[in-house]
Amino acid sequence: MKTNLKLQDYLKGMAIIMMFILIPFTLVAQKTDKHEPGKRSQGSKPVSSPGRSNKSEVQRPSNQNNQQIKNSGNTRVSTGDKTNVSGNTVNVDNSKKNVNINVDNSKSVNVNKTTVVRTNPRPYTRPPYAYGGHSYYSYHPYHYHPYHPYTWGAVWHPCGFFITTLAATAIIVSVANQKYHYDQGVYYVAGNGGYTVVQAPVGATITTLPPGSQTVIINETTNNYYYGGTYYEKSGASYTVVPPTAGVIVENLPEGGEEVKIGDIKYVKVGDTYYQPIEKDGKSLYEVVEVKEDK
Repeated sequence: MKTNLKLQDYLKGMAIIMMFILIPFTLVAQKTDKHEPGKRSQGSKPVSSPGRSNKSEVQRPSNQNNQQIKNSGNTRVSTGDKTNVSGNTVNVDNSKKNVNINVDNSKSVNVNKTTVVRTNPRPYTRPPYAYGGHSYYSYHPYHYHPYHPYTWGAVWHPCGFFITTLAATAIIVSVANQKYHYDQGVYYVAGNGGYTVVQAPVGATITTLPPGSQTVIINETTNNYYYGGTYYEKSGASYTVVPPTAGVIVENLPEGGEEVKIGDIKYVKVGDTYYQPIEKDGKSLYEVVEVKEDK
């Protein structure tokens, strides 16, 4: 009986000893489990997870595309008008448009242009040259010779020529509420710090013909006067600018013309007027052509 009691006491003592030995190890194991990398409690928030990483990778191409589109929309496009396109905003810089040396574009009054040809009362003795739905009437046969622009001396200037000051001999001529400056057969319009040569305005009247003017025959009773590509008609004691008349023959054409091939014929076109190269009395001349649309 005593032996059993001793055994039981011994076992109780061993159990208590083992308990004291195991409790510290259990606590250490629990503490280590809370801080071990890769292991977390169910309620803690992850720093990085596969799900979030995949989502970020899926969205990344979309962000790149959006960035490319945005950058493309903000790219500046340079045009002839110096237009800068930025996103939805368009800025147009026209401050330096039409800037040409010796040409003033602020007054585009028939530069290098002439008016419609006047019909000659004389009947045509030869059929017109027909081409492209138009008939080209002339009194003389076609005889080609190259076009060589002619200059009427140092005081004459072609259309578009720009000068900063006028000579003291210049006068003011008004036509249809438009003011022109006239000097020795040349007409100017003021603008942009100077004066630009323009086509002689029909209706302008001067009292004295420019030196070097030539008489051109209209018909048996009428003559015109020709200088620098401009035609004048005597009106009392004055001379008035008139359109060219069909059939008029001149020796020289001004600068600004161009050879234009129509069918088999090369005309010289000055403004809106066609001149046919001809030969008369052994000289190379030009005849004003009347153009009619075929109906």
